[in-house]
Amino acid sequence: MPNYFTAPLRDRPVQRLTRCVGGLVLFGIGVGMQKQGHMGLAPWDVFHDGLSKQIDWPFGRALILTSFLVLFLWIPLRQKPGIGTLLNAVQIGLVAGVVIDIIPRAESLPLRIALMLGGIVILGIGSGMYIGAGLGPGPRDGLFTGLAQRGIKVSRARTIVEVSVLIVGFALGGSVGVGTLVFAFGIGPIVARTLPLLHLEPLTTSNQDEQWGE
Repeated sequence: MPNYFTAPLRDRPVQRLTRCVGGLVLFGIGVGMQKQGHMGLAPWDVFHDGLSKQIDWPFGRALILTSFLVLFLWIPLRQKPGIGTLLNAVQIGLVAGVVIDIIPRAESLPLRIALMLGGIVILGIGSGMYIGAGLGPGPRDGLFTGLAQRGIKVSRARTIVEVSVLIVGFALGGSVGVGTLVFAFGIGPIVARTLPLLHLEPLTTSNQDEQWGE
């Protein structure tokens, strides 16, 4: 499987940064839409939602706090953050917070369904963009890849961690519902289709030299 998360820093940095930022904006929009649809959130967002209620912080701020707490878990796993990692930790929460402030909480069932499904699709496309930029994994993605480097399968590590945060988030009062199930079964296929299309393949050494005028 290709390593989508990392690419040479000299390889089209402006294009990669633009794609990363754009992808994270879409990701944050998707999270905010799903939150305002209130039909259930993704496992990590259930935790963010529950945490925000317990500490009386806005959802977006609780998301950012969680991102940096997860980064501390990278230390024993010897993971190194990239530019995309730090942007992910801050930008998604900021954008989601703005979307939540702009979009009223949906009341009608058709609108709730539209926000849930639209949010998941937009989030999936955003994932393909920011991962495909190759500027480093997000805090949660790096946790999974770090565990994989310790001999645990990524799929198993992701399942264990996401089920755990889902249970804890639900216990804290986070929103669990049909949207949680739709996300669990739908996000994988969406990212699987968008990531190969949006991934920036590293240039060859000769092409990089030509790009930089060497």
